[in-house]
Amino acid sequence: MPPPPRRPFRKPPQSGPQSGPQATGKPPAVQREQGWDPVAAWYDKLVGDSGSDYHRQVILPATLRLLDPRPGEAIIDVCCGQGVLLKPLLELGVGKVIGIDASPRLIAAAKARYGMERRVQLITADACAPGAWADGRQDAATCVMAVHDVADAVALFANMARALKPGGRAVVVLMHPCFRIPRQSHWGWDAEHKIQYRRLDAYASAGAISITTHPGKASGEQTTFHHRPLGELLRAIGQGGLAVTACEELYSHRRSQTGGPFSMAEHRAAQEFPLFLALTARS
Repeated sequence: MPPPPRRPFRKPPQSGPQSGPQATGKPPAVQREQGWDPVAAWYDKLVGDSGSDYHRQVILPATLRLLDPRPGEAIIDVCCGQGVLLKPLLELGVGKVIGIDASPRLIAAAKARYGMERRVQLITADACAPGAWADGRQDAATCVMAVHDVADAVALFANMARALKPGGRAVVVLMHPCFRIPRQSHWGWDAEHKIQYRRLDAYASAGAISITTHPGKASGEQTTFHHRPLGELLRAIGQGGLAVTACEELYSHRRSQTGGPFSMAEHRAAQEFPLFLALTARS
């Protein structure tokens, strides 16, 4: 079961796997990048208006259920990409949606879809840097499939907290930090016991993992996945000023259609190993 596409947020650093700013809550003293524009067109085509099947079947339904948006509310979607969450929020009658993303091209794609909608405001901005958008006026905030694409998680969560009204709620959905680690987590097959198992080669070591976006091409675009063990992730949320109130693990909806022992083992593995982690929090 391959992982779903990640929501690009920032252009990766050019140094090695352990490079990148420490999670200090302050913007690194380097020039800010302009998002992942080199892969924006690919990602926009891949996800489109309604998302991948993982978005449609798992990620977005869970996000909306946990967020529980109410008519007339003001909601900010941090690292919004091309706006995959905007349509369902608008359909649920929210009063205003702000989407921010560091990629001008992804914001342009979002504007092409929702730029004429009076309830939508789209901003090109680095979610880890100070910005006027973090103004304490939002009822709720979301960050969907992007935390692992951000080098400074504390700064990200701090800005989400600053964007919220006192007691405002937040929903964060990301690749499960315990089971979905690029290059360090794999599926295996135990022929003797006829089970599909999950192998982890590393977990506790936080770090940045370079990923080739188009592995079948020679174009060479790279993205960076920032793995954080669960304890570090929760500390970053707290240091950013948010208090986690609930946790939900999300599982794959996909099932094998081939039948036989492999199919049965895949079904069981899909029910035992979550793909995503969803957290709700309060400011």
